[in-house]
Amino acid sequence: MNRRQFLAQSAAVAPMFLPASAKGANDRPVFGAIGTGNRGGYLHETFQKLGAQCVAVCDVYQPYLDKARAHSPAGVKTFTNHHDLLATPGLDFVVVATPDHHHKPMMLDVLAAKLDLYQEKPLSLNLEESVVMVDAAKRSGRIVQIGMQRRSMGFIRNARQLIQEGGIGNVTMVEAVWNWHFALPLDNSALPGDLDWTRFLGSAPQRPLEPRRFRWWRGFWDYSGGNMTDQGTHLMDVVQWMTGSPPPLSATCQGMVINAEGAEVPNVFSAAFEYPGFLATWTLNYRSSFRHDWWIVFRGEKKTMAMNRLGYSLYDDAGASPEPWTQKVSDAPSQTVPDTDGAEAHLKNFLDCIKSRQTPNCPPEVAAQAVTGPHMANLALKLDRKVRRDASGKVS
Repeated sequence: MNRRQFLAQSAAVAPMFLPASAKGANDRPVFGAIGTGNRGGYLHETFQKLGAQCVAVCDVYQPYLDKARAHSPAGVKTFTNHHDLLATPGLDFVVVATPDHHHKPMMLDVLAAKLDLYQEKPLSLNLEESVVMVDAAKRSGRIVQIGMQRRSMGFIRNARQLIQEGGIGNVTMVEAVWNWHFALPLDNSALPGDLDWTRFLGSAPQRPLEPRRFRWWRGFWDYSGGNMTDQGTHLMDVVQWMTGSPPPLSATCQGMVINAEGAEVPNVFSAAFEYPGFLATWTLNYRSSFRHDWWIVFRGEKKTMAMNRLGYSLYDDAGASPEPWTQKVSDAPSQTVPDTDGAEAHLKNFLDCIKSRQTPNCPPEVAAQAVTGPHMANLALKLDRKVRRDASGKVS
């Protein structure tokens, strides 16, 4: 399938409606939250802000659980075992914001309990899990939203329409970048507060308690795809969505652990992807704040679009490249469109869909497509070679 055919097919897919049910039809949906740390705490509080009622919270770390209890209505139930939370009567949906290696088993457990689900990204720990999770969600008939909030941001939807209508011309190169500066090495001192280490490990290899593995679990392959899939699932999804492209045909990657003693997963890396008709790069540096945060640059033959957290700007192409010593090319944007939505729109979309039973903006099949490239890049890094995806989707 070429890009034009893929775009036509995508445009022809109508929203799917599921039969209405008693659950999710309430004016104030009831939920439980599994994983109430940094991101989970935000989701727990924001869903309440948007009108949902929290009746149960679950976490393996007591300080996180205490904070969630303090930000919940009186009488909220607290658990360290997520199976106990899922047995709570009256739930409409569950929020899961755990380390990546818990995503698949917890999704399957939530769906088995016949509940709707909002689950943080990335979808899966590896490509094999993606297949199982997409299939399970489709068979369940439940509403499942993956936390890739850019899918619900108006300025990104506007940018997508502009690109698809040819507003910047044929895209030849896309550059995705994320720059943050973290204070490392990893802290391995004793944890303040009780941690159920066995439940944290779950299906991961068993080992003695190592506090830094809990504090920065994204730095270890047992629990995550690292920053490659953490931030990459966001940015590479935007790349594919804007251009109407399937996952990449091939991936290569180089990465290093720099000034992060004890970590396994690179905190500085550069991946390159081949798509039908264009190339893309995905680089991350957690040791530099120059051009802080995320950027995606779409280089079209008529215009260039530079997108970040604040919105996007368009830059006219000067045509045939002038001699650099005789003519200065202006880098002033010809148009700037700000972000006016923020991340809450994605949570609101999910709440709307558990009432309407309409497919949300980021169901598991979309999230699986988004994380395919980053999973391929991690494989390329580990195998030290180019990884390819064939027409059937098989990666080798």
